[in-house]
Amino acid sequence: MKRKYIIIISLIILAFVLILIFTGKGKKSDSVLVAEVEKGRFEVLVTTTGELQAKESVEIRGPQGLRNRRLGIREVKIIDLVPEGTVVDSGDYVARLDKTETLTKLKDAEDELEKRKSEYIKTKLDTAMKLKQARNELIDLEFAVEEKKIAMKESKYEPPTTQRQAKYDFQKAKRQLKQAKENYQLQVEQAEAEMKEATINLDKQQRTRDKMAELVQQFTIYAPQPGMVIYERNWNGEKQKEGSTISPWNLTVATLPDLSTYISKTYVNEIDISKVNRGQNVRIKVDAFPNRKYTGKVTEVANVGQELKSTGAKVFEVIITMNESDSIIRPAMTTTNKIVTSRFNDVKYLPLETIFQKDTMSVVYTVGREIKQVELGIANENHIIVEEGLKEGEEVYLTVPEDKDNFKFVSLDS
Repeated sequence: MKRKYIIIISLIILAFVLILIFTGKGKKSDSVLVAEVEKGRFEVLVTTTGELQAKESVEIRGPQGLRNRRLGIREVKIIDLVPEGTVVDSGDYVARLDKTETLTKLKDAEDELEKRKSEYIKTKLDTAMKLKQARNELIDLEFAVEEKKIAMKESKYEPPTTQRQAKYDFQKAKRQLKQAKENYQLQVEQAEAEMKEATINLDKQQRTRDKMAELVQQFTIYAPQPGMVIYERNWNGEKQKEGSTISPWNLTVATLPDLSTYISKTYVNEIDISKVNRGQNVRIKVDAFPNRKYTGKVTEVANVGQELKSTGAKVFEVIITMNESDSIIRPAMTTTNKIVTSRFNDVKYLPLETIFQKDTMSVVYTVGREIKQVELGIANENHIIVEEGLKEGEEVYLTVPEDKDNFKFVSLDS
């Protein structure tokens, strides 16, 4: 009898355990497959990845003389650069540029300067010789005029024909002298012009040589003020480094950022850019410090898109200014930005997975075994607003029930 009771009790316990197991599984299944209509604040977010940059910074630039077109230097290589993140004081060494091409051009400029000097001296001597010769000719012509004048006076005792000839010779000599004086004046002006041109060419080449020599001395670059060195990105998005080049169009080697105010520079795809506007609030997370939260605002939205080289996708640059400053964050850290493009208070919403299509209608499958037509509003990444068709707290399935054909259809007009 005692054994019989033990068996009965054991069977009761086993049945109770089985009930608990199957009941637990059912609840777990229900919790996974069912969602409840919630009501409250609803946000539409655009999530992007960005990079921290200082809002304001001072550029560490190469020599301004590279922009002098007469020097003819198109680009210069960086042969040494302090590590990124180096803290420098004003006047500290930052980088060194390759002088090879510039030294070659300096030598060419010095050779050209010597050539201009020789041309200047030659022009000076030539013009002096020509003017001296012209002055001697004037002196000879003046003597000739005096001779002809004397001869004319003495011819008054000669026959009329001889007198007329003497007078003609005197007038001719006077005309020659006058013409020679005019020619001499033109020669003086021509000599002055030649000397002026030679002087200009010499001075110009002297300045070119001096600028080139000055430029060579500027190929060691120093910090203009205290700060942390952050490498500059060039036109294709790559950071400047040893072996990179700077050009007259972009002389920046690195920057010294003001770490009191940061921006997150990010890109939004062409599908979502219409949702993003200046002034929108942003929730920011610095990936290196996931437990810290920051906020910001959209301050710039590009009007023209660009193509990302890595993906070929068309994106638009967006600048987000952070509201907070933090000593632990640094430029170039990556951020996850959630831009709040729309916000609704006291609205009903469901997970996107609960919405299905029946013909041209949007429907849900309720736990009450009904197929309910719903009118939907705006969606975000995970949820969608329910305008009509459901009440707060109603439960709907996340998947289509196997026995959906036994569910009752309820339209919005019901």
